[in-house]
Order: sequence, then structure tokens, then C-alpha cells
Amino acid sequence: MAEISYPFNSSNGSGGTELVSQVQWQAMAGMWGGDRVDLTLASESYGPGALPFAARVLNGRTVEIQAGRAWVGGFYYQLTAAETVAIESNPTDRARKDTIVLRTDVVKGSVNLAAVKGQPSASPIAPRPQRNPGQVWEMVLYEVDVPPKDGAISPSWRGGFKLPPPIALPWNVRPAAEFTPVGTFLYDMDNNGGDTQYEAYVGRDGYVVTQHLGKSRDYSPKLINVSGLPSSGISYSGRWRYISPNMVFFSVLIENKTKKNYSTSNATSLGVTLPVTANGVTGQVLSGMLRNPGYQMDYPNMMDLTAYISPGKNSGHVGLYSPNRTTTKEGLDNHKVFPAGSAIHVSGTYEANTFSE
Repeated sequence: MAEISYPFNSSNGSGGTELVSQVQWQAMAGMWGGDRVDLTLASESYGPGALPFAARVLNGRTVEIQAGRAWVGGFYYQLTAAETVAIESNPTDRARKDTIVLRTDVVKGSVNLAAVKGQPSASPIAPRPQRNPGQVWEMVLYEVDVPPKDGAISPSWRGGFKLPPPIALPWNVRPAAEFTPVGTFLYDMDNNGGDTQYEAYVGRDGYVVTQHLGKSRDYSPKLINVSGLPSSGISYSGRWRYISPNMVFFSVLIENKTKKNYSTSNATSLGVTLPVTANGVTGQVLSGMLRNPGYQMDYPNMMDLTAYISPGKNSGHVGLYSPNRTTTKEGLDNHKVFPAGSAIHVSGTYEANTFSE
């Protein structure tokens, strides 16, 4: 029969089977997850020897591997007591890289520790693990540096571990994150429609939104350092989203649809508020443009603006700067005007201040 499915309570004439072979089991088990050590990395730090399969070198050529459990090629492995693996000598004048692996041998029907010898070379490369379904499947635990002239070997960890499983919540992700282990990804599905769907992460540094999913979020930017702005006639549009942990992309359009020119009342520059507070450890530089089709206030129809986030805490806005209109030697000046019929555009990516630095 061309159609085969398994496992069921009993075999039947429709292709369903009760028992599975080792090869079928391996194929099925591969859907449950990749090779990994059976330990969830849920602590902020681990000391030497605290992790499964911890290693130490004995007598210069032998590596002792401590107890541990792992999932290798769809089969479960458990080492209940320390075991040793011998690394072949290297009398040549070139270095070598070996590996220590967990080897699933489907034909033999077991998983065992093994050392895999590399080739001496001026630029040695460790042997790649075998991954042959139904035959031999290897998971690398250690890469072993084997110096020339039988120098002292040095194993370095290469195996992967489990992460806490990701979770989804209908809402209230931030307070729920307090009860999840380090390393957890959380998804706000926004089932009450009051926010935006997003992904968050609980890491060593704390909780952080890693990215917004779907449409960008709207916000209402404001002009600062200018007085007398009317309640109507000036439109404010803003869009933003987290694009990676603690990184924000935003764009702003502020249009002066009145017939009046506005300017700051002192020597300070115009400012535009940000959607979320920026990190002010170093200061950050973004870009913008003044679109002034009527050449109002004797400004050009198009003009570059530099948007500057000043160093310091609680950086909630960008200050605007424009080229000196008399001479390029003067560089940038505080941009203090918002001509009638003009529009200010500002956009860019900046580091937020989620961690209150």
C-alpha cells in the first residue's frame, strides 16, 4: 500500500500500523525537536561543572564526561555515571581538531559516547557530525583542540540545550512575564483588540519587547519649544514599531496648514517628541526634511534636517538642526522655524531605553 500512517491502537487495511520500526520512530521523533541536551537553560549563569556532560581532562589524553541526558537523532540517551573518552595522540608538527559526540547507531540499536578524530593541518577543521537517518546520527558535545607534538588537549563545549517553550497570552503579557523563567519568548495575541500583537523576551537583562507583529502603531507626535500653536490647522501623524529588542523605527509628519509662521521663542531648536523614551548614554542622530513649497520665511522648498537625541536620561524628543543658510562653514544651526504651508518629516531607527540605562 502506498499510504502508511502510524502509530494506532491496531493495524488496519487502510495503511495504519500499530508497531513502528526504529527507522519509522526516528522519522516521527524528528518532528518533536532537534538534537539537544535535556536541560532547560533557565538560569542567568552557570558555574564550571554545573551543566550536564561537564568535562575534565585526565592524564593529558583522556576526557572524563559527567552524567547527563540528551535527545539525539530521535532517541533518548542517559549517562548515569562519569565515563571517559580517549583522544588519540598527535605526534605530528600540525594541530588537529577532534570532536566528542553522542552517536546514535540505529543498526546497532544504541546511543554511545565516541571520539571522532580530525586531520592534522595548518588550519585544522573539526570533523562534521554524521546525520544519516536509519544509520548513524551524531550530536557534537565537545570540540577538542589537539596541539602538535602531543601537547595538552583542550575540550570546548559545542552541544545545544533546551530553551523554555514559548507561550502565547490573550493579553497582559508584561505581568505574566514575571512568572516565566529566563529565556522565555512570549506572544501577545491581543485578543481583546486593545493593543498590537507583539513578541517579547525575558532575558538576563529583564523583560523586553523584541518586535511588533503586523501593522505599525500610531502615535501623536508633538512640537516642543514653540509657543502659540493653534488647536487646529496643524496636523500631527506618527507611526512606530519595535523592530528588534530595544530598537524602534518611527516616522513623523507634522503639517502646518495655516497661513501663519511659527518659531521658537528663544535660541533653542524645534523638537519633536518620540514614541518611546530613547537611550541617552551616547546620544543618537537621525534625519528629517523640511518641505516648504511656498518658500515661506525665505527658506528653500526642500531642506535637510538633522534630528539629534541629546545624551542624558529621559530623552523623549529629538532636537532639529538645519544647515546655516549663509555659509557652509557654520555647519548646522538650531532649526527654529515652522513656516506656513510647510511640513516637517522625521524618521529613523533609534535605541530605546527599556532597561533604564
